[in-house]
Amino acid sequence: MQSQSMIYRGSRLAILASIPVLLTACASMDASGPKASAALEPRSGSQVAGTVSFQAVGQKVRVEASVTGLTPGEHGFHVHEVGDCSAADATSAKGHFNPAAKAHGHHGGAERHAGDMPNLVADASGKAMLSAELDMLSLTEGPTGILKRSVVIHADPDDYKSQPAGNSGKRVACGVIRAAGSAY
Repeated sequence: MQSQSMIYRGSRLAILASIPVLLTACASMDASGPKASAALEPRSGSQVAGTVSFQAVGQKVRVEASVTGLTPGEHGFHVHEVGDCSAADATSAKGHFNPAAKAHGHHGGAERHAGDMPNLVADASGKAMLSAELDMLSLTEGPTGILKRSVVIHADPDDYKSQPAGNSGKRVACGVIRAAGSAY
């Protein structure tokens, strides 16, 4: 009887010990929607590079950026109209993505471009990380989607009020947004 009790306790301990592992595995499971990404390339003579990933999460899009080569401080960060980063200064990406023809504004406000996102904040070594969930974006093509558009990082912070683009300065990095697994 005592050995059965010890086996029972041992089984309970094994089950309890495995709960954190199972919870971690469940938390890392990807049950969300479509994904896309952009490889950032330097523009305007900068050394800025990195990646931006996009993933549909319910009615929002999670944006995650990992960037190097920035000057320390804040930098404007936007989705732009055209998926063309060929110009040396990224002007080929055109203006901010703005399908609703609204004024430029804060990424959390109702009156803003769909492409207005939070400023990136670079540390003393020039690295910036960002994770934000934004509305007004969709991982589709066409007039209201961001696929085959571009994401641009600017030299200066977005002031969230100056028209038409937040006084963010020159474009220091640009990348075309492509659906996961897309050859485009």
